Amino acid sequence: MLHGVRRWLCRWLCRWSCRLSGALLLLLAPPLFAAAPQFAQVSPERPVMLPQDSGAHPGFRTEWWYATGWLATPDGKPIGFQITFFRSASEHDRANPSAFAPTQLIIAHAALSDPSLGKLLHAQKSARAGFGLAYAKEGNTDVALDDWRLLRGADGRYQASIAAGEFTLQLSLTPSQPPLLQGERGYSRKGPQAAQASYYYSEPQLQVGGKLIRSGHAQEVSGSAWLDHEWSTSVLDADATGWDWLGANLDDGSALMAFQIRSRSGGKIWAHAALRDASGKVTQFGPGQVSFQPQRKWRSPRTDASYPVQQALRTGAIEWSLIPLQDDQELDSRLSTGSVYWEGAVTVNRDGRRAGRGYLELTGYLKALKF
Repeated sequence: MLHGVRRWLCRWLCRWSCRLSGALLLLLAPPLFAAAPQFAQVSPERPVMLPQDSGAHPGFRTEWWYATGWLATPDGKPIGFQITFFRSASEHDRANPSAFAPTQLIIAHAALSDPSLGKLLHAQKSARAGFGLAYAKEGNTDVALDDWRLLRGADGRYQASIAAGEFTLQLSLTPSQPPLLQGERGYSRKGPQAAQASYYYSEPQLQVGGKLIRSGHAQEVSGSAWLDHEWSTSVLDADATGWDWLGANLDDGSALMAFQIRSRSGGKIWAHAALRDASGKVTQFGPGQVSFQPQRKWRSPRTDASYPVQQALRTGAIEWSLIPLQDDQELDSRLSTGSVYWEGAVTVNRDGRRAGRGYLELTGYLKALKF
């Protein structure tokens, strides 16, 4: 499954955010004398139930649907993509009957990683939910922001439509495997305290087909994707400063998810990984069995943030090598969420040979936001 984004937005889920711009903070600020909402809490006794939990959970503070994947153009060139919709509940009084009351905020990010360009193409949007223009519906995945939309059909297939300034994506994401409930039946720990947790499931090995349009030229694309859906109210440990996360579709049909939460000193506060093989057997790895070791760093010429874009990931006795499709996959979303983070397509190697492809997310590496 953003240092800038998430300190506030999770106050998003696992602090996968940091701080919004002043305009958004004013939008979300509760009016004087309003009754503060009581947000729902994550509990290990309440398992994730699908498909009904694929929809929104407005009683929780934060939520997101996160699709990442690799596409191939007709000439065989690889391109990475990211489509993310965030929902954030504000502190506004739920008893306010006004349709203009900003009780929920919808934010969306989209990005394209094309090595022929050498840097990330990305776009962002944000709006308060309402009037049929921005929403996250309950019961089934259906999230939209203007003409950006992610919709899950009755057969489990997702339709994604993103019309950004520099590119348009019209994709169909078809499940080839059952969803993967992370942690204990979807209860995913994010720290040493039981309350530091989220509800979290993944849909690996999605088969992708559709169109990529750039500069008025449409190309048929195909590939594979990974979708994460996560929601929570809690925050990370007070000493947490960011995390490294990987979701990877392996070539043999397996699926690998791993993350670690980092402290201000750079140490590991918490970590977890899950490896599901092609037969459906899941192996879980606890904090002491998961580590991310930087192998090479890249420094952004725009923000001066230094990211460990190439890493060695260990899950139990297995060591994986994560190699970026391109170094510059930094996404600056300060106009929507206040965050700067690295989210990039990576090749996953094992024993010196390719084992699969996935996406690596790196947050908390920007020391100070620059405006």
